[in-house]
Amino acid sequence: MTEPALSVSDDELRPTQGDYELEERSSLRRVAGLSTELTDVTEVEYRQLRLERVVLVGVWTEGTSEQANASLAELARLAETAGSQVLEGLVQRRPRPDPATYIGSGKVEELRAAVQHAGADTVICDGELSPGQLRQLEDKLKVKVIDRTALILDIFAQHARSKDGKAQVELAQLSYLLPRLRGWGEALSRQVGGRAAGGVGIGGRGPGETKIELDRRRIRSRMSKLRREISGMKQVRETQRGERRRHDVPSVAIVGYTNAGKSSLLNALTGAGVLVEDALFATLDPTTRRTSTTDGRTYTLTDTVGFVRHLPHQLVEAFRSTLEETVQADLLLHVVDASDPLPEDQIKAVRQVLVEIGEEHGSMPRELIVVNKTDAAGDLQLARLRHLLKHDAVFVSARTGDGVARLRDRVAELLPRPEVDVELLLPYAKGSLVARVHAEGEVLAEEHTPHGTRLHARVGAELATAVLPYAQAGAAAAKDAAR
Repeated sequence: MTEPALSVSDDELRPTQGDYELEERSSLRRVAGLSTELTDVTEVEYRQLRLERVVLVGVWTEGTSEQANASLAELARLAETAGSQVLEGLVQRRPRPDPATYIGSGKVEELRAAVQHAGADTVICDGELSPGQLRQLEDKLKVKVIDRTALILDIFAQHARSKDGKAQVELAQLSYLLPRLRGWGEALSRQVGGRAAGGVGIGGRGPGETKIELDRRRIRSRMSKLRREISGMKQVRETQRGERRRHDVPSVAIVGYTNAGKSSLLNALTGAGVLVEDALFATLDPTTRRTSTTDGRTYTLTDTVGFVRHLPHQLVEAFRSTLEETVQADLLLHVVDASDPLPEDQIKAVRQVLVEIGEEHGSMPRELIVVNKTDAAGDLQLARLRHLLKHDAVFVSARTGDGVARLRDRVAELLPRPEVDVELLLPYAKGSLVARVHAEGEVLAEEHTPHGTRLHARVGAELATAVLPYAQAGAAAAKDAAR
């Protein structure tokens, strides 16, 4: 007797949007040892980061040793996300970073020996280096030196896909690059032009602008153009938000630390099928999906870029127009990684960025803590988080679906409800209005009568104006029925 063949639907075989993005992102990987970049670089244009074999170095200025080690471990994950191989990490205890070389002179010699022993070609510092510190370290170590800011900018440049995302990343890169431009040899000497310097004539005229000055002018011109483009994109987003507000569609923004599971939560709540990857900053471009509460009210859910400790201020400024989507939402779902050893530090870092963005708007939307990845955390860790967060959090696992139903109920409780209470009698020819009341309002009672559909509902001000004639008809019909 033959066994029946298994039938699989086309929808189960069709890859999701996230599958395509993950396949495309994994198709190109950096191969170590194939770089042909010259050692003596004489161009001052932005050079693509060559992160292959790296040594990490950090300065522990405050906090506990556990926090210092966690920061360096996060830097290692950032370096791996950028496509490099981490060989070793060093931490120095100092009250403040050295103004000349970031770390002390003795530690510089130790770091140089570690770099030579490991065969590394790049050193990554766990902090933002000044142009002077960067130059001093490269001169002493004889290898490429970058800081945490440049590393994060490189990851953003790799992962940006949309037009506005690429423009924002490029603006942040140029803002970081401008004060760090360097020239070599005679390119640094300022040339005299025309009657400058006391009327110098023949033999004193030069091009009037050095190479480094020309580069700075080109960068400033490009930054101005990018700001105009980003401003235009901001107007488009504001128009879309205004349209949703006009139809009284509440908005929910998912925020949180990078790799906390925000995209997985969006997929669990809406079935969006966006890219999910166990990597830092896998999501840079906001994704908005429409969904409904358990009682039928429609709202939008937006997945936003993740935050990180010491997020570069260039990125905060460049992504400000995108991040404003969060502070203008009706509700924030603040996702926290339950498996992280220091989740309270994640919460602090996220709230710090949100406060910086929300200062211009005066107030912040209501926040609901969502502790994700409960399946990957131990019982002791979950008990500690429950004690820390009291009753203001929902514990879920977006991967297994545990707790997602409770989260949906909690979102329905916290979302703003329509303000106007109406009783309507809508003719059957006005089925579109009935559908709109169901989509945008909260239907409390519904009855089908010979004269039309009788509804008792709560709706927004704009929809209340649209159905006002039928509210009067409903009141007249009620009076006739009473007689």
